[in-house]
Amino acid sequence: MKSIYEERPWLKFYPPGVPADIPIPTKSLIEAFDEATEKWKDRHALIFYGKKITYGELRDKVDRFAAALSDLGVKKGDRVAVLMLNCPEHVIAYYGVVKVGGVFVSISPVYVSSEIKYQLEDSGAETAICNDMLYQGVEKTGVKLKNVILSNISESLPKFKRFLGKSILREVYQKMALPPAEIYEQEGIHQFQELLKKHSPRPPEFEVNPEKDVVSLQYTGGTTGPPKGVMISHRNLISFSVQMQTFYPFLKAGDAWLAYLPFYHGGGQTLAMMHGIIQGYILVIITTPDIDTILNAVLKYNPNCFVGAPTIFETLKDYRKTSIVDWRKPRLIMSGMDALHESTEKGWKERTGVQLYNAYGMTELTAGSHYTPLNMARTGSVGILFSNVVAAIADPEKDEFVPVDELGELVIKRSAQVTQGYWNNPQATRDCESLINGEIWWRTGDIGCMDEDGFFYIYDRKRDLIKYKGLRVYAREVEEVLKNHPKIKEVGVIGAPDIKVGENVKAFVVLEADARGQLSEADIMEYCQDKLASYKIPRIIEFVGEIPKTDVGKVSRRELREGTV
Repeated sequence: MKSIYEERPWLKFYPPGVPADIPIPTKSLIEAFDEATEKWKDRHALIFYGKKITYGELRDKVDRFAAALSDLGVKKGDRVAVLMLNCPEHVIAYYGVVKVGGVFVSISPVYVSSEIKYQLEDSGAETAICNDMLYQGVEKTGVKLKNVILSNISESLPKFKRFLGKSILREVYQKMALPPAEIYEQEGIHQFQELLKKHSPRPPEFEVNPEKDVVSLQYTGGTTGPPKGVMISHRNLISFSVQMQTFYPFLKAGDAWLAYLPFYHGGGQTLAMMHGIIQGYILVIITTPDIDTILNAVLKYNPNCFVGAPTIFETLKDYRKTSIVDWRKPRLIMSGMDALHESTEKGWKERTGVQLYNAYGMTELTAGSHYTPLNMARTGSVGILFSNVVAAIADPEKDEFVPVDELGELVIKRSAQVTQGYWNNPQATRDCESLINGEIWWRTGDIGCMDEDGFFYIYDRKRDLIKYKGLRVYAREVEEVLKNHPKIKEVGVIGAPDIKVGENVKAFVVLEADARGQLSEADIMEYCQDKLASYKIPRIIEFVGEIPKTDVGKVSRRELREGTV
């Protein structure tokens, strides 16, 4: 007998013309890229601070780069590490690696050498592509690489902006040192642009199995343990792109897409660099995403869709220049990549008069599974599921579903969008799989619920669950209450170990500038009295100057736990 989840109650809220299930083309990302670059070869693909690159020019550069990688010995299945900021070379590197059959291994530009070393060694990458100002971090790892390809961030800027570009980036990355010119005389060190000049556009030919062949390894903390490489296949990516385009058919080829989300992250890489290109969008690439640059880009390029992490909307709702943009022009303004606090959603609408739509995804689901249909947003909900996707709420510790409206762990039935698993870690893959009602479901590690209409709500990560005397406390629930206090600007909640009770609820609080010294720990606890059960009220409160964030704007509970605030 089917559960209510398997009956898919959300289907009645699908936009007109969107079917429950859609066929996924049996094609590779290489085919999709070639089709797009041929179809729109005379249209702009990339705009980088005024420098414009057409789809035809992009195809030429990608094919040259793939030929260069092949000549350097990179072949199908080889992992290629990429440590780059957002720039045209990042896009060229991505598709060049794909076209040589390599596996694209993204590494965050803000990682220190020990973190870079971990990914290099875990992936087994022997070739690295990086911006020259980031090379020092790679060199310090001591990992022996066969090839290192260096690119300067200013190389794709218009000539009159190159000096300005260098000075801006030097200011942002003051600790980064450019390698000496003599380094290019060393064996195995190559210049990105020189490789493009030396090679003709002839990528190698090889057979691709879209379902099994891996395009990229996206490293994530997953639910537990050290970072794991999530294997994303051609079929995963094509599936997501078709689902996204089907769900939001008003997004059209030729639309501008602000590509300020980092390309090394699943969101920026999958939504912009992959989906955006094969659907014919214009990527307006922003390297250093300061708020004024983003606002000016929205004003100039009129994107049909604006996507960001909750932190940008939290900033924009209070920013003095936000009103220079007519936010009614984009058809879709969407928040993703982290929990959207209700205060942010409400504040954004009050400031702009426009609905902020919520979404949910994770690296293991190829970026996204839950999106909100237009004009159907529900406060606190991440929306409903794409075509072909079935999700449910299961008991966090048992292989069985929980009733509608009850909290449990979000699980996704195996489909074309779900990863094959973790790189060289079959046990971690098995740990995320459950057999329920005779089907394999992927455990996301996220706690949430589904209402009777099929709209989903995400409350917290399972690993962030706080256990106080055996009772469950969800950090996000406490954060939501505290965020609604008019004198509190930001908050992060964790469990603080206590031998007597298990864990105490601890809140790190950033006060509004004019409230400092006016709000005490006792005041905050009193404020919570009629809003939270007594065991959920923070017993430890620490006032801090800022809440640490990850490189995509999420609250870094790891840093809060480690006391590195």
